[in-house]
Amino acid sequence: MQDVVAAWLDSGADLLELVKSLETVYRGGYGELAVALHSAGFRDRGSGMLNPVVDALHRLRSPGSSIDDTRLTVAALHQAMATEALYGSGFRRSAGLTGAAAKDSGTQVLWWARQLNLALGIEPAQQNRRRP
Repeated sequence: MQDVVAAWLDSGADLLELVKSLETVYRGGYGELAVALHSAGFRDRGSGMLNPVVDALHRLRSPGSSIDDTRLTVAALHQAMATEALYGSGFRRSAGLTGAAAKDSGTQVLWWARQLNLALGIEPAQQNRRRP
């Protein structure tokens, strides 16, 4: 996870690239591992492994923005990514999506990136102007 975050920060902190990178990590087994560890009783005591993401995203936000809102947004993305790998297709089908729209996470990844933009008040053009 640290390598993903470092590569994302080095590439300019583009939100879509962050979501794509995280989705790849979780789909590669991290999501399943996280769910299995939780089911086995493991509870993370708060390592802050995504603090660099929180910090970078917060620097892209308007001055005076709530750091806790940034943290909650990153936590929500983290939670969604962990469950996407295991349950994404089923959850999309439960909302009425069918065929490729249910099976392929690509549209969902784009939607999550847009939600980051909206929740944090970061427009894509701002990302290039205020790099971390």
